Amino acid sequence: MDAPGPNLPPGQAVDLPGRGQTWVYDTGPTPDGANPALVRPALVLLHGWTSTAALNWFRCMPALAREYRVVALDHRGHGRGIRSRRPFRLEDCADDVAALVEVLGCGPVTTVGYSMGGPIAQLLWQRHPEIVDGLVLCATAARFSTRPEFNGPVGVLGYGMAMALAGVPANLRRQGFSLLVRNRAAETGAAPWAIEEWERNDPAALLQAGLALSRFDSTGWIGGIDVRTSVVVTTLDVTVPPSRQWHLAQSIPDARGFPVAGDHRACVDQARVFVPTLLAACRAAQRTPAAT
Repeated sequence: MDAPGPNLPPGQAVDLPGRGQTWVYDTGPTPDGANPALVRPALVLLHGWTSTAALNWFRCMPALAREYRVVALDHRGHGRGIRSRRPFRLEDCADDVAALVEVLGCGPVTTVGYSMGGPIAQLLWQRHPEIVDGLVLCATAARFSTRPEFNGPVGVLGYGMAMALAGVPANLRRQGFSLLVRNRAAETGAAPWAIEEWERNDPAALLQAGLALSRFDSTGWIGGIDVRTSVVVTTLDVTVPPSRQWHLAQSIPDARGFPVAGDHRACVDQARVFVPTLLAACRAAQRTPAAT
């Protein structure tokens, strides 16, 4: 088992039939040494754009694992997620999650989506409602861009750049991206394990994912969500404006808002306040209390 960062659950490669292989952290259905009859409800954690399951959730997983089965995967093109020649689609990411839940046999689940993981969680409910028992949406929105140029020349240019980058030999792409990552890490003082995580990302897929995220818009159907939903609002966020996060909470029937005084990296940089709030939000999204 590979555990690149601190306090991570066991991780392994998992084959999703007909889709590809991804990387999954999984605490298992019961705590170590616990009565096998005490099966814990499952949380599936969905990370944000340019991140990985480890980078996004490493400060959160230990606390969540005390009450829940915690499952976290790397999305397509991110970390050790599925590699595909197909253009990145958020819908494919949602279908990947559904396939993983089926492989693990852990459904129905409460899905916890952070930033880009929020749209994936919303799409999972829309496309596979039978496996979604609750939603926790963090630092995210129903729509990420109102700029029309993303559907015009800028969007076409960005798509063309992504396709051109995808045509570069994989080893050269990795070398160039690794250089960028290490230069940036030298400026920020990132830990070695975090650098290794970032280096695993596919830059072509990241660009495609950014374009897909900019075009995401669930405002036409978000009001139909019929499961318990919590929205964790990062109130100092300059990446996803808090007003959009609150609008998301107001658009979903009976959703509860949970404010956190933090920025878009609150899950890491303000973990002391974020993690307890996230835990409360997860409890509120459960139909029945978690066994402890």
